[in-house]
Amino acid sequence: MRKVSAVALTAVVLGAGALAGVPAGASVGSSVGGVRWGPCAADAASPGLECSTIKVPLDYRSPEGAQIDVAISRLASKVPGKRRGVLLTNPGGPAPGLKFPAELAEAKLPQSVLDSYDVIGFDPRGMGHSTPVTCDLTPEQQAVGNVPPYARDAADVAKRAEQSKAIARLCAASKSAWLLPHISTANTARDMDRIRAALGEEKISFAGYSWGTYLGAVFTTLFPQRGDRIMLDSNMHPGGWDYPSDRLFAQGFDDRFPDFAKFAATNDGTYHLGATPEQVTAKYFTLAARVDRKPVQDIDGATFRMLTFGFLYSDKGMPLVAKVWQSIDTDQPLPPLGGEPPSNVDNLISGRYAMICNDSRWPRSVAGYQAAVALDRLRHPMFGAAGANVQPCAFWAPPSEPQVRIGDRGPSNILMLQNQRDPATPLVGATRTRQAFGDRARMVTVDAGGHGVYPYLGNQCVDTAATAFLTAGRFPDRDLACAAERR
Repeated sequence: MRKVSAVALTAVVLGAGALAGVPAGASVGSSVGGVRWGPCAADAASPGLECSTIKVPLDYRSPEGAQIDVAISRLASKVPGKRRGVLLTNPGGPAPGLKFPAELAEAKLPQSVLDSYDVIGFDPRGMGHSTPVTCDLTPEQQAVGNVPPYARDAADVAKRAEQSKAIARLCAASKSAWLLPHISTANTARDMDRIRAALGEEKISFAGYSWGTYLGAVFTTLFPQRGDRIMLDSNMHPGGWDYPSDRLFAQGFDDRFPDFAKFAATNDGTYHLGATPEQVTAKYFTLAARVDRKPVQDIDGATFRMLTFGFLYSDKGMPLVAKVWQSIDTDQPLPPLGGEPPSNVDNLISGRYAMICNDSRWPRSVAGYQAAVALDRLRHPMFGAAGANVQPCAFWAPPSEPQVRIGDRGPSNILMLQNQRDPATPLVGATRTRQAFGDRARMVTVDAGGHGVYPYLGNQCVDTAATAFLTAGRFPDRDLACAAERR
């Protein structure tokens, strides 16, 4: 794949920063429970953040057998009188999360929350410095991670199937192949309970984002009595990251794109992409068809669609999308896309494939994918032929255990936060998870677009509800709807 594709799809669409690290066997610093805290490695170092490593079973069916490392971090409460416990966090991805507590603080997580908890981060098993996996992927194989490329026809699906098969074979033959079958969301949830025990806590609270919402859902299903306050932000559907979830990217794009169309139309004097949302939408199809026929400045049709999708995770990306479109439309140099790929993309992508491929059974028929792509191209012409395309999971070994079924057994202690127009985890999937939880959960839905709600959106209505839940345990008696706020 072309260089611009690798940058865009790795640094932007994957939405992951540099991999965090922790010194092996850190031996200085404070001690809590069974954890000895010490300084973090340079790529995870942040003011106030401490790091350590715990041991967990490779295979929970043989808990006394081989052990692997899980790297953890802590941003400790500085007000002992207000501290009520620990808040374990996950940024989604799946991706390393050692630095995430500091990133939440930088994003203005309320001080009352920081005072109430030791905020804990961790690298999920297989990722970052938690006994990392590798598939030894080439740069081209690393370039497509979250979403497969847009397939114009059945031949594109067949081509992607061969690429996916090659990735699966590399992973199965890699030096970390012994570890790969044990990388799963269920085992990561079991690791979370081991973190809880190592910290000496009877219960843990949790804040999970994107894929982290599925991780939180699995944890509170497996360990319903060991969760205190569970906050899930930007929710996946109850099957987690499976093939139906991939196909939901198309609905997410459809939900989100009108926000950009309105932005571009309002700023037509600057970008000249259309004076109405309808004209901007037509411009999308015109430009996509143009670069499908002949790439412009190394951007082909799949990359154009993926760039648009990835930068619309946040309203802040809209001006850049408009500038990219304008550059392609006028054949001018592209604007800087920003962002650097993570320091170890192979580990990030390899660990991500292992996690999602081991969670559920994916369809294996290439003809079936071709049929799904053709159908979703009609249902969702903007992006459907991307999400329905083939992932390496189609050629992965079968999961070693049945998928965890998310249900309504357990305490009512789950607060779900959701934007109405989220491109990555659309409202339709979040609603299904809300239904699966039953009376265990309440959902706060915000009239907003983008991926990520608290504290990123800055909506006072949802911020108040989330902060009151985490600090005071205030659980709404019904689902809530928050109106849009001018910014």
